[in-house]
Amino acid sequence: MNIVLLGAPGAGKGTVAQELVADYGVAHISTGDLLRAAVKGGTELGLQAKQYMDAGELVPDQLVIDLVKERLAADDAQKGFILDGFPRNTMQAVTLDSELSGLGRTIDCALLIDVEPAIIIERLSSRRTCRACGHTGTATETVCPACGGEMYQRDDDKPETIQNRLDVYEKNTSPLVEYYRGQGLLKSVNGAQSMEAVYADVKEALGL
Repeated sequence: MNIVLLGAPGAGKGTVAQELVADYGVAHISTGDLLRAAVKGGTELGLQAKQYMDAGELVPDQLVIDLVKERLAADDAQKGFILDGFPRNTMQAVTLDSELSGLGRTIDCALLIDVEPAIIIERLSSRRTCRACGHTGTATETVCPACGGEMYQRDDDKPETIQNRLDVYEKNTSPLVEYYRGQGLLKSVNGAQSMEAVYADVKEALGL
């Protein structure tokens, strides 16, 4: 099970990935997490990435690919992997295919969690985060149910910021949908349903 997970910010990709990891033991490869871990660990790739991140620049494609390749060598990734947040554009997808081919591996499915922009804006703008422990809740919670900390709205969960993120996604990432559709690898699931219904549809789409 080698999956590329597609969908706009707030579509629910992270939750789907967590469920698949828990049930099937595959590796969840989030490039954001990889970059943070590499920088924190002070690895050679992490030090290179940090220079770009500190300058506020995008980390180059090849550096991200190298991090992904390093992660794919880990034991848990031998059962399969879920790529979340990468590739972000068709150029990265072509490079990924080439690198995977060199490792004797291929993408089995590109899974799109499809949600209308209006639903995403409503969903994310009602999200609140605990300042103390990072717990994610809703606008109805002023006190964190996990640790009693203060719940607040992050800047990137404000409607105008969300719209900007969706515009960037539409411009850069939606062509990926067509790329994988052209390869016959695209499966789409309605992400506007309850989480249980979404996950049931995901398992059906993946033949699990």
